[in-house]
Amino acid sequence: MSLLAAKTDRLRADRPRDPAVVSFALGALGVVYGDIGTSPLYAMDQIFRVAPGRTAEDALGAVSLIIWTLTLIVAIKYALLVLRAQNDGEGGVFALYGLLHDRKDRRVRMLLWALMAGAGLLIGDGMITPAISVLSAVEGLDVAAPGLSSAVVPITLALLIALFAVQYRGASGVGAFFGPVVLVWFVVIAALGAAEIAAAPKILAAFNPVYGFEFLGRANLLGALMLLGALMLVVTGGEAMYADLGHFGALPIRLSWYAIVFPALILNYLGQGAFLLGGLPAPGGKLFYALSPSWLLAPMVVLATVATVIASQSLISGAFSLVAQAIRLGLFPRLDIEHTHHAQEGQVYIPAVNWALLSGCVALVLAFGSSAALAAAYGLAVSGVMVITSVAMIPIALRYWGWSPALTALVWGPLTALNGAFFVASSLKLLEGGYVPVAVGAVAFALMATWRWGRKASYAAHNAKATLTLSEVVALHRVSTSFLERNALIMSPRPLHKLADRAPSLIRLIAERTGMLPRNLIFVEVAHKKVPYIHGGRCRVTVFDRSDKKGSVIGVELSFGFLEEPDVERALEDLARHHEIDLPTDPHQWIVHVMHDHLLPARRSNALQRLRLNLFLLLRAVSRPAYSYYGLGDEVQLSIEVIPVRLR
Repeated sequence: MSLLAAKTDRLRADRPRDPAVVSFALGALGVVYGDIGTSPLYAMDQIFRVAPGRTAEDALGAVSLIIWTLTLIVAIKYALLVLRAQNDGEGGVFALYGLLHDRKDRRVRMLLWALMAGAGLLIGDGMITPAISVLSAVEGLDVAAPGLSSAVVPITLALLIALFAVQYRGASGVGAFFGPVVLVWFVVIAALGAAEIAAAPKILAAFNPVYGFEFLGRANLLGALMLLGALMLVVTGGEAMYADLGHFGALPIRLSWYAIVFPALILNYLGQGAFLLGGLPAPGGKLFYALSPSWLLAPMVVLATVATVIASQSLISGAFSLVAQAIRLGLFPRLDIEHTHHAQEGQVYIPAVNWALLSGCVALVLAFGSSAALAAAYGLAVSGVMVITSVAMIPIALRYWGWSPALTALVWGPLTALNGAFFVASSLKLLEGGYVPVAVGAVAFALMATWRWGRKASYAAHNAKATLTLSEVVALHRVSTSFLERNALIMSPRPLHKLADRAPSLIRLIAERTGMLPRNLIFVEVAHKKVPYIHGGRCRVTVFDRSDKKGSVIGVELSFGFLEEPDVERALEDLARHHEIDLPTDPHQWIVHVMHDHLLPARRSNALQRLRLNLFLLLRAVSRPAYSYYGLGDEVQLSIEVIPVRLR
């Protein structure tokens, strides 16, 4: 299956009558809803660790808050509204980045920095989620086999290490099982909840939001904020609906949510509340496992562990995709990216990210030791991303959806305020563990900001250097009587469309060193666009000069979306095959000239500026060279020129 075919299938899945809808909805269960679907393992426990009591009114109030939080944030905000903000059918932080990137409004530009911070927080979330999810599932051993409670941490570590160790093989091999297994999970937790509801139907009164407000009102301000911080755990994973939009389409994601996930979660949380109405203590302090009859405990621990591993796999794969998109947008160093599926370009494995996430997960499990302790570190990252998403929706509603300011304020004002309240509440846990995602996110943001700055500074310094214009290059080419009998591909850091544009400084070096110009000069610029895919017009060829006797001077711009692999060699082969550029079709006969900047600090730079430059140079040292990232170097001949460039 080609990338185009996969995208076509996903677009088909957004047609209500197409059979693909059901299969995509089943696939979305395992990939999109694994995280939020395993929240019942620990969310209610955390709420009642900070709740003022465990009376019947408290049980009704807690479940009422859960029902309406899921309804407002996930069922309405994400499922109905955010899924409309599609960038060529794609969603996620960088889809928003692409939608807003070209806007000139200074407030929107500030929002772009916030989206970069959101990407950093999601990377931190990808470290915490596997740790807390697997740990909370394995803690079922405390209930099923109390004698094995000391083995919870070692088993968790073994599962995490095994999970990360097989990432290089990709998720496609087991991906087909994700949906059916998670479907079984939702059916089972719904059935367990329904059984408890049948025994205590009074819990159905929790649909009345008054119980939720009264529950919050019984606590003081600090207690209410702590309750909201614990309540945030109920919706962690909801942001995956938007992040995975491009994989499944809006209709299958909505269908699986409203038909399966939402009802199953509501039933299970109602069931946990119904158990509390009975006044019995939860075995091992685990409300979720209290719903299982004794004969089902061991199978439930196994099923929960499998479900959390699937949820973790989805988060890990999401982190790989997120970093890969950042790399293609020029926001992150060019790390090694391995494709784990020959037909699906989006399935990637990034070794550096994989081992960084594993190291973080292991450290978190060892440092916190239990899901209850680790819950303090959870939720802050997701609540931050949800606030940023809500704010980003305001200009999108105004400019893309055509909403009036009044309607935008009416809808997004309360939703943003609600997410803001959750973020403030989650921030109270900063010293208890919330610093973990903040620290990880801050490091990721600093790396992205430094890489972005360094690339822009290098580009500006190049533009400031005195170089030949294309008009001057063409004039020299026309008056030359002898040429280097070869075809020279020169990588350009800027687009070349007009004769007034400045050619790369490499051409001057070649002319001065050899006393001649190559017979055929082809300047190649790779443009990374802020859209997921380039559907047409990937190659822009500008012929500045061409003759049978003296050869040619040609400019080529190759455009790639942030979800596409920039295969420059293949694109040039296609152009050569169609005689749009004067180049042999065999890459072994090419000579590609590339520049390597030797960056020097500005003459009047301070210590902070020099530190930033040194960090950028360190990032560039671990980054793949541009020619390697673009698929050049294995078959073509390379000529690498080191050029000193002083930053301004």
